[in-house]
Amino acid sequence: MTQLQVTASPSPEELAVIAEGLTAFNDADVGPSGRQLLVVLIRDIEGNVIGGLNGYTAWGWLFTQLLFIPEALRGNGMAGKLLTEAEAEARNRGCHGAWIDTFSPVARKAYMRQGYEIFGELPEFPKGRTRTFLKKML
Repeated sequence: MTQLQVTASPSPEELAVIAEGLTAFNDADVGPSGRQLLVVLIRDIEGNVIGGLNGYTAWGWLFTQLLFIPEALRGNGMAGKLLTEAEAEARNRGCHGAWIDTFSPVARKAYMRQGYEIFGELPEFPKGRTRTFLKKML
């Protein structure tokens, strides 16, 4: 007999069962993803990390999970610079596309200036905003 358990604090081993099971299924279904971490860091004059882009490449696509620019560097094209660096590395890895999502209207405009186009939206996510999904062919 099976049971379902809802938890906000699974162990790393419990999470590994899910991740490894899905990876094995996907490998058999569509082939290995070739998933590889891709990070572009912003460092200050002392070499401290103050922002950047965190994502990965898999199945020929770059996915930008997180992109953070410190307030002092916003508005001068830093998002474009981060995306350009990440996209160049993704191309080197054989990627043909990139995608990202945001609920910030300012970020959405920045991504669209970089050639990203909207392919989906979730209204009221979070309340009062729309989460926008954008893609770009590399």
